[in-house]
Amino acid sequence: MTGIELGTKLGGVLGGRTATALQKAFGVETVGDLLEHYPRRYARRGELTAIGQLPLGEDVTIVADVVEVRDREMKQRKGSILEVVISDGQGRLNLTFFNQKWRANELRPGLRGIFAGKVGDYRGSYQLAHPQYQLFPDDAEAPALADAQAKAWSEAPIPIYPATSTITSWNLKQSVELVLDALPPQEDPVPRSVRSARSELSFDAAIRAVHRPAVDRDWQRGRRSLRYQEAYLLQTALLQQRAATRALAAEPRTPRAGGYLTRLDAALPFELTGDQQTVGAEIAADLAQRHPMNRLVQGEVGSGKTLVALRAMAAVADSGGQSVLLAPTEVLAAQHLRSIVRSLGPDLAAELMPTLLTGQLPTAERKRALLRIVAGQARIVIGTHALLGDAVSFADLGLVVVDEQHRFGVEQRDQLRQKGRTPPHVLVLTATPIPRTVAMTVFGDLDVSMIKELPQGRQGIESFVVALADHPRWISRVWERLAEELAQGRQGFVVCPAIDAKEVEPGESLEEDVDPARPVASVLMTVEDLRRHPLLAARRIEVLHGRMSAEEKDRTMRAFAAGDIDVLVATTVIEVGVDVPNASTMVVLDADRFGVSQLHQLRGRVGRGGVPGLCLLVTAAEMESTARERVDAVAATLDGFDLAQVDLELRREGDVLGSTQSGGRSSLKLLRVVHDSEVIIEARADAAELLASDPDLADHPALAEALRRRLDESDRAALAKN
Repeated sequence: MTGIELGTKLGGVLGGRTATALQKAFGVETVGDLLEHYPRRYARRGELTAIGQLPLGEDVTIVADVVEVRDREMKQRKGSILEVVISDGQGRLNLTFFNQKWRANELRPGLRGIFAGKVGDYRGSYQLAHPQYQLFPDDAEAPALADAQAKAWSEAPIPIYPATSTITSWNLKQSVELVLDALPPQEDPVPRSVRSARSELSFDAAIRAVHRPAVDRDWQRGRRSLRYQEAYLLQTALLQQRAATRALAAEPRTPRAGGYLTRLDAALPFELTGDQQTVGAEIAADLAQRHPMNRLVQGEVGSGKTLVALRAMAAVADSGGQSVLLAPTEVLAAQHLRSIVRSLGPDLAAELMPTLLTGQLPTAERKRALLRIVAGQARIVIGTHALLGDAVSFADLGLVVVDEQHRFGVEQRDQLRQKGRTPPHVLVLTATPIPRTVAMTVFGDLDVSMIKELPQGRQGIESFVVALADHPRWISRVWERLAEELAQGRQGFVVCPAIDAKEVEPGESLEEDVDPARPVASVLMTVEDLRRHPLLAARRIEVLHGRMSAEEKDRTMRAFAAGDIDVLVATTVIEVGVDVPNASTMVVLDADRFGVSQLHQLRGRVGRGGVPGLCLLVTAAEMESTARERVDAVAATLDGFDLAQVDLELRREGDVLGSTQSGGRSSLKLLRVVHDSEVIIEARADAAELLASDPDLADHPALAEALRRRLDESDRAALAKN
């Protein structure tokens, strides 16, 4: 077979039946897809797999010796069972075959092979029922080779591929071998000068080394080179997109002397922190450019990101433009409105007319809001997804601010951006700290600013783990502590993972590595328990969750902010942005069911005023479990950037990049943002150097083709929208 390429469909190479099976099992469709289905590990003919460590209920592929074979007739029905025992020298595993006596001629004691199947449990012993296998030749059948060749053959690494119950590792190896035999030498997308400086293998050599290694050094070098190539392609695509954004024409937005920004700054009752001043200067410089700003501001909980965004909005208003702030929830949108009005003061608020637009506004209010927006009276607009509707038009949209952008897909952000006559400037805010390499990988086409410094006057937060697995009676002390805080005139939150026993917060997904048999703490049950508690029965306790209407949620939050509610029992609807300075206590029930960043966000709802914060993380997770590690990590530090790194290390790698965020960039093959930070940083520098001299890749057609193949049209569109 000749003439195949990386983009060739597998049906013409392997046959329709095999190609369909591969597509169904792994989603691979082309030659390139199959070659990127890399081995997950390597075995040797001379090494055995530890049988004692096999996971029950999972498909495994192991190397072992046949030690015993016996055939017996079944007692209850007609037929026979062939029982084969395999061993790694210490543990033993049973293989069972029904009515297949002939396999005893193949599976002879003393032979070694690869065995694949699902690990089951039969009467306390692990077994593989009807496994597939491939035996190594014994000495008599092995190829007649010279001693050196025989040694090399016995020690050559055997690729073990991610497999399924229907497609074994050796099935995959056979398919890969057919493809590699037919594939002509491939051009290298990474320029020779870059590759040589790093001593990397060519793409062709690397892809063959990982699938056909003679020694361990082959696949190790191959994986290293392919990992770098993956980082290089990704960073090249992101930097190209960044350059394309900068090529768009935007209207500069600069403040005028004595204008809105000057008046806002003069009215502030406090000094901006150093970080706020630095980031503010970066944003001001971006807004003055003739290309759109595309900046991500990440900051600690309570670090003052909203004020930084408000100063940018005032600068845009000085130039005659409008700004829009897109918030993820109606509760947060309403709070942003109150916070912005308070910061502006009565005179500026009357002139800039901050306007709220959400999905559940009464019809008359909605009409008034839409008229103010389209007429340009509303210089600042705050809202939710309702802002994306066709009925919403702006007189002169100059700035789009997206708060907690991880809750919005690229399509939604782009819809809002397209409402400007010219491309508006874009400012993305997040209180979820992002490690540098993730920011580079997910948001590599954005400039990144950080606000770490907290405003003066914050009293800090003490965090404690209430470990019910070790001390089940400590739950009573949790409610005593809450009552003590309330007795000092303070308020508290109690957060639960679920609304009731059957329903979690809409759009929320809980961590899965917890005991499924353990009941989930719910808002509706907890509020009843607290209202009956002797220490809390006289307190005003209310609920807040996603099943309530927007009007009910807003009314409840206003009452809590005004001090008319003592304890708010809520779901994560209060996770982001809710600001009640008198709230001192945060109790999180079933804390192990939340992620690290969620717990950090929830804790940030207290300790926001002159009152010290107390966070009690209640968990029944066992010591040393991953679920317990998450909770312990949050209690150990208030530094969100440290926690972001911990979160990254605790999570499965595939969870790091979500496709709704990355527009197709979640399909990392070998690159790991946790462990490959240096590779990502170096690849970005190398890609930037190349693009500086060849921005359109006219002199690097192999790189341009690799990018085209790696990023299809939908991925490129998503990159552009991001």
